[in-house]
Amino acid sequence: MIDPDGYRPNVGIVLLKEDGRVFWARRVGRDGWQFPQGGMRSDETPLEAMYRELEEETGLHPHHVQVLGATPGWLRYRLPQRFVRHHERPVCIGQKQVWFLLRLLGEESAFRLDAHEHPEFDLWRWVDFWYPAQHVVVFKRRVYEQALRHLAPLAEDSCSVLLREQRWDPILAGAG
Repeated sequence: MIDPDGYRPNVGIVLLKEDGRVFWARRVGRDGWQFPQGGMRSDETPLEAMYRELEEETGLHPHHVQVLGATPGWLRYRLPQRFVRHHERPVCIGQKQVWFLLRLLGEESAFRLDAHEHPEFDLWRWVDFWYPAQHVVVFKRRVYEQALRHLAPLAEDSCSVLLREQRWDPILAGAG
């Protein structure tokens, strides 16, 4: 399902632990790490898609989490040209996402990365709340930062911790 502007509707999931850290997972067969996310079906609401993706990618069920909030409207990112499949119709130029903040209620033993026939992830860990915005693939960083900035106050309220934003300096990181 691609919208008239070329964006695929998608949901993203920020799964929060009580100490303010977030779930971070490595994609199967790749070096890339990311939050759980996935496309919406034409008959799904964002909330329904989020619960389906949560189960498919982490093995968690609704009783394992509490929904703390979501980003208002869509956050968009464009795919680099090398990832755009120009031979497919309609052409998908990027993703538009609603991001959900969930708090883990269950035990870590409930995670099942192999819950789906085709697992998305093969390894996971807990990381600092702001870490993903600095370490996800470059073309997703702006959306990750927007989502985390919007969701941070909800996370702080839920965890009773101050999530000081860590600014990434590309020069200090050796990217400049």
